[in-house]
Amino acid sequence: MESQSGIKKVMTGDVVSDKMNKTVVVRVERKYKHPKFKKVVRRSRRYKVHDEKNECRTGDFISICETRPLSKDKRWRLREIITKAAGTASESA
Repeated sequence: MESQSGIKKVMTGDVVSDKMNKTVVVRVERKYKHPKFKKVVRRSRRYKVHDEKNECRTGDFISICETRPLSKDKRWRLREIITKAAGTASESA
């Protein structure tokens, strides 16, 4: 049986800001059913994510994983870029 400390959380979300050096802001959206009204409710939260190579751009859909504290607000690290935003391929060329 694996210990609880060895399991790291993984989430996916959209990059909403890439203005900081080696840091991106990612919006992670979750959906749940309201207990009383039985309606699906959407809630989102923003996380600061460490991007070592500055490869993420606004609009990218990425996967992030939990890590040790890297700064006051950063507790997440870039895992992989799932889809690039439209138009970013021509800018990098």
